[in-house]
Amino acid sequence: MRTHIVWDWNGTLFHDMEAVLGASNAAFATLGVAPLTLERYREMYEIPIPRFYRRLLGRDPSQVEWEALDDVFHHRYAELSTACGLTDGVPALLSDWRAAGRSQSLLSMYEHERLVPVVEGFGLLGEFLRVDGRTGASGGRKAGHLARHLAALGPEVAPQHTVLIGDAVDDAQAALEWGLHAVLYSGGSHTRAKLEVAGVPVVDSLAEAVELAAELAA
Repeated sequence: MRTHIVWDWNGTLFHDMEAVLGASNAAFATLGVAPLTLERYREMYEIPIPRFYRRLLGRDPSQVEWEALDDVFHHRYAELSTACGLTDGVPALLSDWRAAGRSQSLLSMYEHERLVPVVEGFGLLGEFLRVDGRTGASGGRKAGHLARHLAALGPEVAPQHTVLIGDAVDDAQAALEWGLHAVLYSGGSHTRAKLEVAGVPVVDSLAEAVELAAELAA
């Protein structure tokens, strides 16, 4: 079986942490929370998102507060993310992987209808067997989304020959839950120290991640 990579988007292929931070701070301001630095954000961030807000507020947000936080975040992110670009080396990494006869797909918790035009705008749609963004409510975990993604890919993508590359502990947990390998990239939403507790390889570049993926799933 060929090695297959399931790529994460935000914080992995798409270098958008400045937009994420700006949108998060805009959302926090609605509750009078002082803005976070990028390093503090990466130290505190958790998935599912309500757990992150609980750590930040010291309590669970009400349903009204959650909806306001979510709305402000996504509105501001849509504005700020237009200035963001791909992580270094992404176009070549994707094209080289496909040219070598291997396959890859994209799985994101970003809303599907917003994700696809962004990926298309970078000219990357043709690199992936599938591109799947979130279609349900925001704030959840990736495991269920991954299960649906794998089912849609079909039996030619075998879990034991598949590697999920992402930037969050939740990516690794989802991968391991469904029998995939995982490699975590330290340049996104979590600090390296937080990623290392997941028990999977942690790398500082996507080039390293791809090289390791080929070895893990061989």
